[in-house]
Parts: sequence; C-alpha cells; structure tokens
Amino acid sequence: MRIAITGIGVVSAIGINCTETLRSLLAERSCVGPMRYLGSMHTDIPVGEVPYSDAELKRLLTIGDEPMPRTSLLGLKAAREAIEMAGAECDAFISGTTVGGMDLTEQHWVDYMEGKAIENIRLHEAGESTNAIAQHLSSINPSPFTFIATPSTACSSALNAIMLGANMLRTGQAKRVLVGGAESLSKFHLNGFNTLMILSDQPCRPFDAHRKGLNLGEGAGYLVIESEEEAIARGARILGYVNGYANTCDAFHQTASSADGEGAYRAMCGALRMAGLQPSEIQYINAHGTATPNNDSSESAALMRLFGNRLPKISSTKAFTGHTTSASGGIEAVICILALQHGFVPANMNWSETAEDLILPVPHTEYMSLENILCNAFGFGGNESALVIGKEGTDLGTINPMKDVARPASVISIDDDALVSSYISPAEARRMTPQMRRIVVAAKRVMAEAGIETPDAIVCATQWGCMLQSMRFLQDMIASDEQQLKPTPFIQSTHNTVASLIALLTGNHGYNATYSQGKQSLACALMDIRTQICLGQIRNALVLEFDEEVETWDEVLALIGDKTQAIARAYVYN
Repeated sequence: MRIAITGIGVVSAIGINCTETLRSLLAERSCVGPMRYLGSMHTDIPVGEVPYSDAELKRLLTIGDEPMPRTSLLGLKAAREAIEMAGAECDAFISGTTVGGMDLTEQHWVDYMEGKAIENIRLHEAGESTNAIAQHLSSINPSPFTFIATPSTACSSALNAIMLGANMLRTGQAKRVLVGGAESLSKFHLNGFNTLMILSDQPCRPFDAHRKGLNLGEGAGYLVIESEEEAIARGARILGYVNGYANTCDAFHQTASSADGEGAYRAMCGALRMAGLQPSEIQYINAHGTATPNNDSSESAALMRLFGNRLPKISSTKAFTGHTTSASGGIEAVICILALQHGFVPANMNWSETAEDLILPVPHTEYMSLENILCNAFGFGGNESALVIGKEGTDLGTINPMKDVARPASVISIDDDALVSSYISPAEARRMTPQMRRIVVAAKRVMAEAGIETPDAIVCATQWGCMLQSMRFLQDMIASDEQQLKPTPFIQSTHNTVASLIALLTGNHGYNATYSQGKQSLACALMDIRTQICLGQIRNALVLEFDEEVETWDEVLALIGDKTQAIARAYVYN
C-alpha cells in the first residue's frame, strides 16, 4: 500500500490556513512576539499566539458560546480545512495533545473548588478536547468516526498520531484517517517550561551558537491520509505520500536529550529504513530545532552521525511559529508538504553563527526541487519520532484483515505499596509519587512473570494523567501568582511521564507511547500494539494502565457524579 496525503490543514501564529502559512514562510515573516491573550504575569516572554481570541475563533467557526478548550478551537479550524481539501469523509480521527483543556481548568480552578462552573472540568482531559473537535466536525464529516484516539507523548504527539493512522490503513482498519495534533498556550505549561529555564526572552535562534532557548507557540496541523488506490479511484488530488516513520525512546532523562542523540538517530534510521531510502536521497530535513542548548546540540549529533559530511538542507521552522509542543509534528508535516509542492526550503530564521557541535542550517529561503523530506519531532522523556514525506509513494505493504494476534500473557494489578520496597530502592522511591511507585512495581513484576527483560514497546493508557502533580503545580502557580515555582511537579505532570520512566529504568530504546482517551484509553493502547504486532514492527509490548485517586480532584469530580479510579495495572502482550 502507498499512503497518499489528500488533505492538509494548519493554524499557527503565521496563518490560520495553508495559504496564509505559505505566504508567511516565503516572506520569512515570524509572528513570535508579545502575548496578547494568554494573560500570564510573564509578559517579558515572547510567544507564538494565534491572532484570535477564543470569542473570535468561535465566531470564525460559527459555533455557539458553549465552553470549549482553545486547543479544540484551534484543532477544529485546521481539521475542517484538511477534510474540505480532501473532499471526502474520514472514518477515524487521531489527534495528539497534552495540554487538552488546561486553559479552562486554570481559568476556573477557584470556581471548581467552590462548586461553580463544574461542567468545564470534563473538558480538562486531553481526550475530551479531541472529542469536542470530532463532535463539531459532524457538519462536514457527517458519519461518526469509528475510532478516535489521543496520543499524549508531549512534543512528538502529532507525529505519533500520523504513525498510528498509517498503521490502521495498512491493516485495513480504516479507509481514510484524519491525523495530526492541536495544542493551545496555557499559563500552566508556560510556567512549567519557565521553571526548566529553557524559555528565551528574545525570538528563538535554532542551531545558533548564541541561542538562549525556545519560544512557546500554539496551533494545529492535520493530514488526511488514505491508500493511493482509494485516492485515485475517487479522483482526489494527491499532495504527497507518507513513506516511512518510526518512534523510539532516548531512555536518557525525563527532560534532556542524550549528548549523542541516540533516540533521534534511531528514529531517523527507522523512518528511512521503512521508506527504503538511503540518507543521500533526502533533500531537506525539517528539524525539531527548539533553540535550546541541549536539543540543538543533541539533534545535531544525531544528524551528523546519520548523514556524515553530506548533510541535506536543514532548517527549523520554530522561529516562525514558536514551539507548538504536541501540535508541532502536525504543523511541521504540513509545512513539509507545502515545501514539497512549491519547491522551497523554509528559512531557519534568526540564525547568524555556527559552532563545532551544531549543523549548519539554511538561513534564508532556498528554492529547489524536493523529492523526499524528513520531519523530526522529539518530546519529553526522550520520545523521539521521525517521518518521511515523499513526492512519489513507497509501497509499505498491507495485512488485511488484521488478526487478533495480541493477547495478554500476564496481568499484574497493584493497589497498595506493600511490595514497593522489594522492587524499588528507597532513593528511587523518594523521587516518585505513590502512583509512579505502584506502576513501576507492576511493570517489573509482570515482565519477570512473562520472562521479558526488555519489551519491544512500552505503551500507557490513562484518562487523567498524573493528576496529583498537575494539581500541585496548578495550585502553586495560582497561589504564588506564577512566581518561584518548582520544576519537579511540572516534569512529572506530563501524560507520558510513566512510559518514559519505565524506559529509563529498563534502558528501553523501543517504541514508546501514551494514550489519553477517557475510558477508551486502554482500547486505544491495545489497538496500537495489536496493529504493530500484526505488521511485524514489534514482537511484544508492555502495556501500563494508570490513573490517580486524588482527594482534591475527587471532591470536584464528585460534584458532577464522576470519580477517577486508583489504577496501577501492567500487561504483557505478545
């Protein structure tokens, strides 16, 4: 099967559709600057905001004034463009996000605690922001989506969504899939990144010797993908092809990348191998390029290791849009398709001076014919993804119908801390929340029982993520007026914290994913690993299911008749 791209849609600081985005790219026009809508105390930090308020976005989308996360509003705009361009319905929707409805949560947190505005709390969950987009797409996609999933792997989320969608096509589980991601700015993650001291007070300078850090941005980017055969049969215009992809784990640190870029190197090698390409056949790389000292040095090491002294054209487009975190893979995949169609390499803006440990980027727009493009997206916890987009398609093969090849070999459930000391040292335990300790014990026990030292894949399922740490950081942020916050709660609040922690403890460089789709999270995780086992991409997988029972959060949820479960379960599938 050749996987064709027949629709694209994008929203970011540089444009709310493909036409505006292309115009900004060719004009080398950045829209990173002072914040207008976020309302943070840190007004000295530049951001890449979409230039519309929530009320203006609702009017633009002609939807009512009901509560809706900004993530969903941005995602809906880009998703509509992609489906309308494709000219056909999609039967599955996979959208990466991590922030989800955090913007509503932080706006109404005090009201929640007083029992007011409680209806908005359901929209906090990452999967609910995806469901909101799906619901409002019904006017142009009238048939209900048969499958909806929300990968939540920080900054690689959208690329991981594209991978799952492609695998569903190859196994006959979908006919046409809308894939990508959406993420809005929030005070929560602006302050979180600020505690890590990786935000710049100036426009970011990817791969520059004097770079000071990243600028956060927001937006959404989606692709409609389907088989080439299906696209040709209905007379669709093919914009490009998904020819290769891979996800790996750096297994080095929760927020930093390894000096040699091991995870990035493995992801790029895997994507090229699937595409059947040699490094010399790539003409352009849209690098992750966040402009942090660590990322740019690590990614450069991986690029030089793979391409040697024959590096293709390379640029990071984050100086245009800001770092749009979970949406970045979708937005930058759309940028790559625009570059492929119009024959240009986007500028690596604000660059002026190189260093020995850095690649030499393209400082200004260059026009050239492009056949194959590599797009990188790397997330917290060393979650590294790479995608190859081509002008011509590669036959990736199919297995249809998919067999139910993945069955649990072992299941372990941990509901107390009685066994923790047998599996985790006191020093390790002190650095983990109670829920983390339980899931680590469950993982170690189930792997021992199944006789697997290092699984091929680690996949997590969670409805709420690490809520205890999210609440701690949110409460501290509000109480301190965004001052003197500690980084640990933020680092441990991301949804893929658990999956990356298990990878670190086991030295696992394999596939690593987390799904946050409400009560369907486990079903999404199992869909992913069953599909991969069927395609021969993995032989086995460690699947972890977790959610936290947090006193304050339960008080809020009790007011609307819901309650999280205290879950720490581990499964081995093969």
